[in-house]
Amino acid sequence: MTTFLLLALIAISSYFIGSIPFGVIISKLFFGFDIREKGSKNMGSTNTFRILGWKAGVAVQVLDILKGVSAVLLAGFIGSGLNIPNHSPFSNSTIIAFSAGIIAILGHMFTIFAGFRGGKGINTAIGMLLAIAPVDLLVAIGVFLIIVSLSGYVSLGSMFASLALPSSLFVRYNFFGIHISGYLFLIWASIILSVLVIYAHRSNIKRLLKGKENQFSKLQLIKIKFLQPKNK
Repeated sequence: MTTFLLLALIAISSYFIGSIPFGVIISKLFFGFDIREKGSKNMGSTNTFRILGWKAGVAVQVLDILKGVSAVLLAGFIGSGLNIPNHSPFSNSTIIAFSAGIIAILGHMFTIFAGFRGGKGINTAIGMLLAIAPVDLLVAIGVFLIIVSLSGYVSLGSMFASLALPSSLFVRYNFFGIHISGYLFLIWASIILSVLVIYAHRSNIKRLLKGKENQFSKLQLIKIKFLQPKNK
């Protein structure tokens, strides 16, 4: 099989893996309605937690994370030893793995199985990073937990976590001298991922600015007055 066909197979399989709408499937199969009809109209785990409860929320979160992991691992298997036209200093395996993860995220956001109305792609991104950059993912998760504990806003925590990813890569590589395989590619690719995540949260940003964003008040461990919704 030619290089082009293998790359096409990786791209197509990554998209379809990311496109599996687990939130919609679980809500329709076990609750009799489309999760996108209620709450934030999103099929991701945050809205599932809010509308369907923690069991369904955990199930959707784990399955969406596995989509990112699966896309990267499958790409690594199919693209093992593949020589692509590459005039950059980046390794072929890093480019292929990260690209497969990004395509899976786009599949989640624009799923062909649910009218191209998907989710934000956070959990799928977590799965991708779990397979590629686990240390920096842990840093991003730490930032996420801090922001959520201060604000109660999962969307705000997700956006700050996306910014923490390239920041972690940059600091570890440049200030601590830690070798990171494929660093030059990962730093730029993670910046693109951050932009993608923030773009996916554009409606949340509008609600945050208006003080109307959905808040998990039980998760806000430290109450800060200006972070409280205006409608409360």
